[in-house]
Amino acid sequence: MQEGSGHRRDASILHLDLDAFFAAVEQRDKPSLRGKPVIVGGLGGRGVVSTASYEARAFGVHSAMPMHEARRLCPHGAYLTGRFGVYREASAIVMGLLAELSPLVEPLSLDEAFVDLAAGPIDDLSPDALTALAQRLRATLTERTGGLTASVGVGTSKFMAKVASELAKPDGVRVVVPGTELETIADLPARAIPGVGPATMERLTRLGVTTIADIRALSRGELLRELGKAQGEAVHALAYARDTRPVVTGREAKSISIEDTFEGDVTDRAELDAVIERDARLVTMKLAGQGQFARTITLKVKRPDFTILSRSLTLHGATDRADTVARIARSLLDGIPIETGFRLLGVGVAGFTEAAQEELFEPDAAGATVTSIATSETTTGEGSLRPRWVPSFTPGADVEHDAMGRGWVWGSGLGRVTVRFETAETGPGPVRTFALDDPALRLVAATTPVE
Repeated sequence: MQEGSGHRRDASILHLDLDAFFAAVEQRDKPSLRGKPVIVGGLGGRGVVSTASYEARAFGVHSAMPMHEARRLCPHGAYLTGRFGVYREASAIVMGLLAELSPLVEPLSLDEAFVDLAAGPIDDLSPDALTALAQRLRATLTERTGGLTASVGVGTSKFMAKVASELAKPDGVRVVVPGTELETIADLPARAIPGVGPATMERLTRLGVTTIADIRALSRGELLRELGKAQGEAVHALAYARDTRPVVTGREAKSISIEDTFEGDVTDRAELDAVIERDARLVTMKLAGQGQFARTITLKVKRPDFTILSRSLTLHGATDRADTVARIARSLLDGIPIETGFRLLGVGVAGFTEAAQEELFEPDAAGATVTSIATSETTTGEGSLRPRWVPSFTPGADVEHDAMGRGWVWGSGLGRVTVRFETAETGPGPVRTFALDDPALRLVAATTPVE
């Protein structure tokens, strides 16, 4: 039941957040990495961190950080590409557990979801009963996922449940007792309010704001003048813990995009290509976090006269690879004159599916077929020349050797691949190096890296 105060009478919304999810899965499946800093993300020169283990965070590494900066801060960490098929399997187990609590489950990504407990079979919503329920949920989750952990928060609204899970991290439970919302959030940084990003925080700082309590010290009029009506109203309401958003099932974004507005008109193609590379990485990080693949890649530009141009290409398959998105976006830019410059550039993806369906040879915007991994040319039935695909032994990928069994790629280069042979059940295993084309060594499953 919604109250005039802007939240429910009972703490009946639960928020679950898996702890350092991608890195935790890698530590689960790779015993030699347990207790050590693990960083998952794109390992190329322009790669970014997707997830860092808590051991890596102690060195200052965090998500969305450039990978070169992470390596500087934590030179001895284990740097791995993502295994999103494995992450999706673990996520499905967790979402299934949440569905046992209520039919109203709203996944936000592979590792995060809201649950409306009031819509389920739970009768006792007292703080003690909710704490016990959350503890049982976490214990069952750890058992069924083979050792993963989660932080769980429960509150009278989505905002308070999310705040509670943040306060519970890592691997804990926090129930915000109804009536204590304002006290709970007063000393939190203003950035804890959804929608308060760097630009908004800069404006709030000019008003002397540091904490949520500082926002409450401002008048509603001051906030609206500084932030505008829509955002000002939203920030004002959340500062007083007023949040009536319902838990919505089947919450699916139709598209994901990142846009950059430049201080001056940009005409340099190299600079534009760099922006495309960065935006493609950020877009695919979000895409992978939702457990989705995309069939359509879109490029958007705005000219100095505010004319907006949009170009898109729909693939025969679907992808979540940053290099594929960036390559196609660059080819879309090839068809747009850049002499007058752009004041904005954006990269987006749409046409989501839960299956990769990714072809080895995808068309670019000009209709040509390209690939980034080739060893020789072969002739297709259509009479055209195309590269022959070979496996990519990226760090962290699952492999199997005829004599040594299952393991994972430690590293590769100069025609060789180094493998540590271990699984979640075996304990730390030996390390061996093989020729890249050794017929006894093979990938066990396709690994989708974040470039």
